[in-house]
Order: sequence, then C-alpha cells, then structure tokens
Amino acid sequence: MSTITITDAAHDYLADLLSKQNTTGIGIRVFITQPGTQYAETCIAYCKPGEQKPEDTPLALASFTAYIDAVSEPFLDDAVVDYATDRMGGQLTIKAPNAKVPMVNEDSPLNERISYYLQTEINPGLASHGGEVSLIDVVDDGIAVLKFGGGCQGCGQVDLTLKEGIEKTLLERIPELKGVRDVTDHSNKENAYY
Repeated sequence: MSTITITDAAHDYLADLLSKQNTTGIGIRVFITQPGTQYAETCIAYCKPGEQKPEDTPLALASFTAYIDAVSEPFLDDAVVDYATDRMGGQLTIKAPNAKVPMVNEDSPLNERISYYLQTEINPGLASHGGEVSLIDVVDDGIAVLKFGGGCQGCGQVDLTLKEGIEKTLLERIPELKGVRDVTDHSNKENAYY
C-alpha cells in the first residue's frame, strides 16, 4: 500500500470540489504520467463511479474515495497532497519525491529494466500515434524481442521507429543489451489504418 498522505485541508478542498459535481459516489484518481522519468507529473482527476481501473488501489477517505493508479503507486510513496492558502486564495499542491526516481537499477533483471524503460520512456511517445510496444522475451544473450500493438501494427515506419528510436534508447539505458528485434509480422496491414 503506498504511503500517500492527503492532508485534512486538501481533503476538505477536494470534498468541496467534488460536492459541486452533482455526481453521487464521485471520487478522485491519483496517477503519475511517465513515472520514474524526469518528465514525471503527478495528476489528480475526477473519478466518477466506474471510471476507476480494476487494478487501482482504493483509498477510503472521510468524504470520498481516492483511487491510486497501480503503475504509479510505487512512485507515490511519501507523496503529500496538501492545500495551502495564501493572500491570493489557495492552491492544491502535490509533492511526490519519488515520482521521478527509477524503480529499477543495474541489479534488476534485464527483462524488468527493458519493460520499465518501454513503459516510462518509449510508450508515452508512441501513445500519441495510438501505438505501444511490449517486451516478449530476451533471447540470444541480450536481444530484446518486442511486440508492437495498436497503431504501430502494419505501419511502414515501424522498422525505422524500432532501430532509430527504441533500440537507441534501450541501448543507452542498458549497456549489456545487444539489440532489439520485432516479433510482429508487419505484412498484416488490415487493421493498420483506423
């Protein structure tokens, strides 16, 4: 369970905002975009009943439930959500000291490190094109076998993306990796254009 703290002031402020939404059972969802990278940003969003994900961790507070995103959870350790007032009014602040800290190190297994960089650095870039990539296996002493999904499937640019972007990033991060290979058969173009 992550040790995120939502102060009383933040709770009351959020409860007041939520009460104005006229939605029974509405809560908040706390997540980090690009966790574990220097681009990490902690976000709080309204969460109507049913909008939470099944793997979220519900955190029951006095007036509402905060849903903690599963991928973000380890990065939200020691995070504090506060509401600070000053002369100009007040603002919600989120301090998440571990948001940018990589959850892997040199001693982590190779596949964990590859998956980690795919999730935090590579997929956020591919997401804008509706694509994603996942690790299938590590073979031949250090070749990562990757599977492209979504908008990447059947895309003629995928070889370029693979070599130029993904392989370069992974080799920079993981020196013992030898290269990357693609499992997907890109001759399947039928669901490439949607």
